[in-house]
This record gives sequence, structure tokens and C-alpha cells, in this order.
Amino acid sequence: MSNIVYIAVSLDGYIATTDGGIDWLHDAPNPTESDYGWSEFIERIDALIMGRNTYEKVLTFGEWPYEKQVFVATSVLEDVPSHLEGKVQFIKGQPSDLIAEATRQGYQNLYIDGGITIQGFLAADLVDELILTHIPVLLGDGYPLFGKLADSLKFRHAKTEIYNDILVQSFYERQR
Repeated sequence: MSNIVYIAVSLDGYIATTDGGIDWLHDAPNPTESDYGWSEFIERIDALIMGRNTYEKVLTFGEWPYEKQVFVATSVLEDVPSHLEGKVQFIKGQPSDLIAEATRQGYQNLYIDGGITIQGFLAADLVDELILTHIPVLLGDGYPLFGKLADSLKFRHAKTEIYNDILVQSFYERQR
């Protein structure tokens, strides 16, 4: 079982602007020969756990982009839209509760997404891998990827890929 974070981040460590915007991600060139490792990554996972804010942002994209089961961590939302029934489940609880529910349903390798959700999983020491794609922009402020931790967490650098001489994607594994 693995809990994996796969996310784009600015050089100064933000995943969204102060208003929640992610338009800065569009400054990265559209892939022509590669999807920046997305296909390989998504094949490794069984389901996604994302936070409510990320879910609501994804809804603005128009078409639902995920073929895998998505668990949305929320204590606010209750009714899954009809067009997402069977694709999305709302679940409540701490990160360990979310993992337990996904595992109970047969999912083992989980993609963890969304700033607050990622921070919660890190604080609970429930992240096994980090895959960070650095976009060469300084936002100056916004939603940080990382938050405060009670104890430091050590990761081992596994590899780094460079795409289009612009994007730097680094892979880290948790050292326990």
C-alpha cells in the first residue's frame, strides 16, 4: 500500500494563488511528446483522495478528468452530483480514517491531492512518496504546499526528470 502525492508547485512552494487560482500552471508548455509522467503515475494508483477545495476546483474544468474512484474528504458536502455517482464518494474523518475507508473498499495505492489534505497526511506521517513538479514561477504568496509539522519527516531523493528544459519533476520516498 502506498499513499502518493503528485502535484505541481511554484518555485517558492505554492500550489495556488491567494484567490485559489491555478492559471499560472498554464504557463507550462503543453506536452507534445510526453505527458510529464502522468500516465505512468496514474497506472500505479487505485483511487484518489482529494480535499473539498480541490474537488470544487476540478468541477470548474468542465469534464470530469478521472477514471479512477475519487474520495473527497469533506465534512460539508453531502450529495454527489448525479453525473458523478459511482465515480465520487464523500467521506469524513482524519487521514487514517480516509485510508481505512478506501482500504475497506479494496483500494491500496492512493493518490493524495489538495493542499490541506496533503498537509494533513504529512502531519499524520501517512505519505509514502512525493512527486513534485516545479513550475519556474515565483508566486510570492498563495496556498503553500507544506505546513507546520510536529516532527520533521525525512525523504530520500529517488530521481529527477526534466521536461522541455522547463519543468523539474522530483521523486522522493519516505524514509522511516
